[in-house]
Amino acid sequence: MKVLRISLPAVVVCLALALYAEPNDNARVEVLAKTSKMWDGSPLPDYPKENPEVTILKVTIPAHTELPMHKHAVINAGYVLSGELTVVSEEGPEMTLKAGDTLVELVDKWHYGKNEGDEDVEIVVFYAGEKDKPITIKK
Repeated sequence: MKVLRISLPAVVVCLALALYAEPNDNARVEVLAKTSKMWDGSPLPDYPKENPEVTILKVTIPAHTELPMHKHAVINAGYVLSGELTVVSEEGPEMTLKAGDTLVELVDKWHYGKNEGDEDVEIVVFYAGEKDKPITIKK
């Protein structure tokens, strides 16, 4: 039996076009992020070999809130809908994101996010994980 393996980004683009573009529609596709590196410049790890599971979360971080130190065991990326979020790596680098920005998160590296603003942060995060395995591990 042959197994066809298709990358998650390719599936997302195909689904977006299939769902929103009519045959004669002038569909527009805007690439928000395309990279093989995490936000700190490190290369992304390989995708899981078995039991893939995609999780999509909408996360709201209240104003003046700091999340606990954590790491992700899987590749994930986010899109900031509103507010301003600073992500800080335990190793030192940090990055500030605002509405409309994208983030390819750190994998297997301790980090945290903080909302120092007066507005809640809303971010949609896509995780390319494995069935029955955690996506986030708190320190």
